[in-house]
Amino acid sequence: MILVDAGFLYALLDKDDAWHVRASAAAEAIKEKWITTWPVLTEAVHLIGRWLGVDQAVALMQDIALGDIALWDIAPETCRKVPALMKHYADLPMDLADASLVLLAESLGHGRILTTDERDFRTYRWKSRRPFQNMLA
Repeated sequence: MILVDAGFLYALLDKDDAWHVRASAAAEAIKEKWITTWPVLTEAVHLIGRWLGVDQAVALMQDIALGDIALWDIAPETCRKVPALMKHYADLPMDLADASLVLLAESLGHGRILTTDERDFRTYRWKSRRPFQNMLA
């Protein structure tokens, strides 16, 4: 499964976005299933609804409902790691959505991600040392 970030989901739908061409090409080329987190989905639905319209946001939620994009639930014991992560990366700063993706990478055992957030995901490490591999870069 490939991790997906809100920026990727947004770029996929917004034909005027600077990342749209790369996002579309990656979506077509990568055959693995996508997985994200509730915080990422919340961010994506908000941005898409605000800038592209409610129909696009509903379409994303339909993809989730159909299982086309998997959702990972953060267990309470895993959630306890979020404050330390956010504090560690406070200079970026790290938001909850990004922290959840770091934890998801740790759970999956890999950092392959589709994101437009190159700076942050070039800096973040999962399992403290392992870099992410941005499939859009």
